[in-house]
Amino acid sequence: MRSESLCGFRTALMLCAVVGTEFTCSLAAQSPESQQKIADVKEAVAKNKQAVAQYTWVEQDTISLKGEQKKQEHFQVRLGPDGKPQKTSLDAPAAASQPSGGRLKHHVVEKKKEEYKDYADQIKALIQQYLPPDKDLLEQAHQKGNIMVGAQPGGSGQYRVVISNYVKQGDKMTLVIDGTQKNIVSLSIASYLNDPKDAVTADAQFSPIPGGPNHVSSETINGVSKQLTIAVQNSNYQKL
Repeated sequence: MRSESLCGFRTALMLCAVVGTEFTCSLAAQSPESQQKIADVKEAVAKNKQAVAQYTWVEQDTISLKGEQKKQEHFQVRLGPDGKPQKTSLDAPAAASQPSGGRLKHHVVEKKKEEYKDYADQIKALIQQYLPPDKDLLEQAHQKGNIMVGAQPGGSGQYRVVISNYVKQGDKMTLVIDGTQKNIVSLSIASYLNDPKDAVTADAQFSPIPGGPNHVSSETINGVSKQLTIAVQNSNYQKL
């Protein structure tokens, strides 16, 4: 236990050095105020997830490769019993494309389309492990000393919660919290697929559902190595 605590303390010191002097670092075990803020975040995450499960909404995904839009998809979404999003496509089936330039060229084009679709699916699935944050994973990070709390520069009444090794070793997730409402304002993720060199980043903005809880209003996922971007917009919330 002592060794684990020391490891967590060292992790905090290293992260403080990375984040810089603007960030007022505080290991949860050392600061009652930090402990309370982390407890507030865990409670807010749990309540919010429960409330969002009472809604269905429309998700629009726009996939771009090297800055060029390749595909746009629309889904009706709701959370399943396991808390994971269940999606039903709202788009008409795509018409079969006609070969042009010969069978070989058509085969190459179709193969490339399949490759970027598979990659897009992989990075979306990865980010779904982070978003929305999970109460149990936050608690695990808390127990290991992998959470730090500090002021949000320029954010009146806001603070930051920085979590390391949340899903994968070496990843980082940063939450910006409204200290008054105790809601997530924004979230950023730095992670990777199988290799840390295959970096994946994401930024999400949260907004209140009219008359309801906060939820992700927009999200941008970047597959850095392939220069593939997925822009997500959520709208038209309806209570079930």
